[in-house]
Amino acid sequence: MASTETKADAADQHVKDSTGSDMAGLEAGLDALETAAHSGRPGFRQTFVEKILPPLVAIALVLVVWQALISFKVVTDPSKLPSPSDVWGEVKNAWLEGTLLGYIWTSVSRGLVGFLFALVIGTPLGLLVARVKFVRAAIGPILSGLQSLPSVAWVPPAVIWLGLNNSMMFAVILLGAVPSIANGLVSGVDQVPPLFLRAGRTMGATGLRGTWHIVMPAALPGYLAGLKQGWAFSWRSLMAAEIIASSPDLGIGLGQLLENGRTASSMSMVFLAIFLILFVGIAIDLLIFSPLERWVLRSRGLLVKS
Repeated sequence: MASTETKADAADQHVKDSTGSDMAGLEAGLDALETAAHSGRPGFRQTFVEKILPPLVAIALVLVVWQALISFKVVTDPSKLPSPSDVWGEVKNAWLEGTLLGYIWTSVSRGLVGFLFALVIGTPLGLLVARVKFVRAAIGPILSGLQSLPSVAWVPPAVIWLGLNNSMMFAVILLGAVPSIANGLVSGVDQVPPLFLRAGRTMGATGLRGTWHIVMPAALPGYLAGLKQGWAFSWRSLMAAEIIASSPDLGIGLGQLLENGRTASSMSMVFLAIFLILFVGIAIDLLIFSPLERWVLRSRGLLVKS
């Protein structure tokens, strides 16, 4: 009888040892896969094919179709559609005259400063609306209404109130961007699981401490989406203000360049302004918001670091 029990114990121990070794092997395999996924960096060829080549092909196709419209006489009036070479000539002239970078910097500096002001105002406002029920009931619908209001509508009253100066530009940017930033943060806070808040209170994270360590990190995806939309609204608001309100004291930004092209009936200048506005919008997204999005996704394990 004792011999039988000894054999049974030995068999159980053998099963446990084999199970333990299998689990250890499985863990080692998973660790190896994770290490390989995190350590492998794509080569230049893969990066070029996946990220650089597609937009280059899209730009080339646009240029081919554009030039075909001119070459095959589909559009014969250059005052309606200039050729790519005409627009490129406008770019070279602005560069040689030393005004090209000035056009860009005038608008970008205004846009970034105005957006920073909107960030400082919209973030606490969004937290207040998200966390205080009375404030949400009072001004939540107003924020949504302001977000849907075309930013160009704020230009005439801003000119009357503040005059033709940079303060008027910043006011229009704020009125266009603050509602989007605040609503984005409100949406992010609304999506924070209540379990996170209870766990934070259990560990003593209440008040400002809980907001900083629990609410803001958990609401970061919605907040970042609000920031992107806020920048888009601020950039559009600035372009509208520069097109409508012109003054020698304001300098020539991209919106004013667009209006100057319309006044002079120069479609090549109009296209130059349009392309520069698009270029700035794409550059800000690639240099600022796309890295932030990747960082947020990677911090949540949704994107493998490469």
